[in-house]
Amino acid sequence: MTTAVTRSDASVRFRAMATDVNVQVVHPRASAASALARAEDLFHRVERACTRFDAESPLMLANAFPREWHVVPDVLFAAVSEAARAHRETDGSFDPRVLRTLTAYGYDRSLPFAAGGVDVEAGDERPTAARGSWRPGLDDARASIRIGRDPIDLGGIGKGLAVRWAAAELGDAGRGFLIEAGGDCYASGASPDADGWRIGVEDPTGGPVPLAVLDATDTGVATSSIRLRKWRAGGKSVHHLIDPRTGEAAETGLLAVTVLGPDPAWAEVWSKSLFLAGRGAMRHLADDKGLAALWVDEDGFVGTSRAMKPRVLWTRD
Repeated sequence: MTTAVTRSDASVRFRAMATDVNVQVVHPRASAASALARAEDLFHRVERACTRFDAESPLMLANAFPREWHVVPDVLFAAVSEAARAHRETDGSFDPRVLRTLTAYGYDRSLPFAAGGVDVEAGDERPTAARGSWRPGLDDARASIRIGRDPIDLGGIGKGLAVRWAAAELGDAGRGFLIEAGGDCYASGASPDADGWRIGVEDPTGGPVPLAVLDATDTGVATSSIRLRKWRAGGKSVHHLIDPRTGEAAETGLLAVTVLGPDPAWAEVWSKSLFLAGRGAMRHLADDKGLAALWVDEDGFVGTSRAMKPRVLWTRD
């Protein structure tokens, strides 16, 4: 953890949920230090409860005995509840029942994606699609869950929820703040230059210049991309965005989808759901849902939904 405090800025940097997290408060008030500490603690709490890389985590214990009831930490109960809601509201395109496929692809541990060229042995199981709708058991009174037949992975929505909950802790910490956690962000209030927050959209082909710059003031940002988390498993090229209809890495003609929205967790949900819709259907889906979305396809075409256009400050020629 690295903490820095000046008259105009307070920030903390740490590693959680397999990503580097940066939290910045602009023109901090006296409460900023404690708010930053609470925000960091939230990320670590979510990681401990929801990680799939620790067989003893509450999530993996629930996955190990999926038909039994488990009393779980509040953040895990909330994450499963929110994932179930997302499954319903996206008509099943958001589906956390992809753990068997990720394990079959050898992604049962944290892989060194930043180093590039990851090549692992495939697991013993074959990728399989989950059957039917997902209806986990949720007992509010006892804070208990029952996963159901298929094990789940909460990595994406868990990180989005951590950003949401951390943002709630930072509301009165200063004149503005920014949370960056890999592809998930939340920006609020004044930026250091007092002119709103601008977020660059990374080129998924690896170029150094962003594809676009977005006005991200008072909103969440989430990107689903195959730029970083792709590897070879048993000689086959795969990535982490799994199509629940096939149980395989999604082939949709897209490289990345970015969504802006008031809730970073739901921006994450919709970025993945739009990615899975594919380049032939996602514009209609984004416009139908009123989503601010930007996407890049395999041919390098950059598209934007109607709701995204007012947020685009600059695009690369």
